[in-house]
Amino acid sequence: MIIAGLQKTTLIDYPGKIACVVFLAGCNFRCPWCYSAELVLPLKIAKQPRMAEKDFLDFLRDRKGKLDGVVICGGEPTINKDLTQFVQKIKNLGFFVKLDTNGSNPGMLKDLVDQKLIDYVAMDIKISPENPVYQNLMQEGITMDKIKQSVEFLKRGSIDFEFRTTVVNTVHNKEDFLEIAKWIGGENVKYYLQNFRAEKTIDPEFEKIEPHKDEWLKNIAKEISPHFKICQTR
Repeated sequence: MIIAGLQKTTLIDYPGKIACVVFLAGCNFRCPWCYSAELVLPLKIAKQPRMAEKDFLDFLRDRKGKLDGVVICGGEPTINKDLTQFVQKIKNLGFFVKLDTNGSNPGMLKDLVDQKLIDYVAMDIKISPENPVYQNLMQEGITMDKIKQSVEFLKRGSIDFEFRTTVVNTVHNKEDFLEIAKWIGGENVKYYLQNFRAEKTIDPEFEKIEPHKDEWLKNIAKEISPHFKICQTR
């Protein structure tokens, strides 16, 4: 496991809690519009400063009583076989844990939930399930079936969770969201649309793309909101 970054305080990444964000390097997706090339591409990861696990845990000990929780994101945290042990150490210090994931490892997701090691999950939904773009983003060994397993597991309601999509002009259209709503919708489901920011993307061509107008996103959210408990833009 490579700890490649730490945001010491956030008021927005963990709903209802004051948290820090720890960034784990490495990812099994290659989304060309991703802003975090330094956490995804091996050549860039090699140049990233690293933080020792001990130093991170010492930081948490110093923040007890000041922080409520820890957000674990990447990259994709669940590619790390030692993630469970890492999260256990965080929980032993008394913090709530939120996991950000692409849903590619439903087995680990279920184990973390069953062992009560995580308290909140945010799962990225890349695009509509039948769109070939989804499969093109995945690295070897990842299948759409695994993504669907994670969706169904979360929808059973064993843990507080949300789904979210970064909405990219030229990639996503209205029909994608109508299909996504049918797929992930449910009376206990929170779904958020996040507008794309054209900055330091893995594929530099995406830095030239104009984001959708906010009004367009709000109209989409309004149209599909009957499928969800909450459907909003961010």
